[in-house]
Amino acid sequence: MKQYYDARAPEYDEWYLAQGRFADRERQGWEPAVRELERVLATLEPATTLDVACGTGFLTRHLRGEVTGLDQSERMLQIASARMPRARFVQGDATRLPFEDSSFHRVFTGHFYGHLEDGARAAFRSEVRRVSRELVIVDSAARPDHEPDEWQERILNDGSRYEVYKRYFEADELAAELGNGQVLHASAWFVMVSAPA
Repeated sequence: MKQYYDARAPEYDEWYLAQGRFADRERQGWEPAVRELERVLATLEPATTLDVACGTGFLTRHLRGEVTGLDQSERMLQIASARMPRARFVQGDATRLPFEDSSFHRVFTGHFYGHLEDGARAAFRSEVRRVSRELVIVDSAARPDHEPDEWQERILNDGSRYEVYKRYFEADELAAELGNGQVLHASAWFVMVSAPA
């Protein structure tokens, strides 16, 4: 997974922006859904936030308060830090967070939780509980053209291919999985859930 996202870093935002390989995809309502997701993110109360798997900072930039971004990919972090020069960025592993206990009020993650298999999900949630009081997850909404969980072939602009594990979520099911979760946003494309860590 690390190798895939490091290779994808220069073209990652094309997914959100419907550019490159995504320009010709039929994604009805995509652009308004992205804008609405950004709007909802910006309404979160300002907090000391750790964005795990922050990628290029595309969603990170909408978080208010003191923000630290973490990612395994150095190339992703270079883009994120250029986009958000006042934020702090750290290279590290989401299942072994390099932070002291109770370092943050909130852990946020966008389009990361759905890539975690069972053991990694448990390790991630344990680390979230250790470092924060709240977890906010944004991920892909369940859709009829995808299984709830599947292995996908991802092709980059240079033609390289990667196999990636991916889950799709019903918002209320994700809230239940996290325990006492609250649905903050749900659309045909995205779900956003908050839960006590």
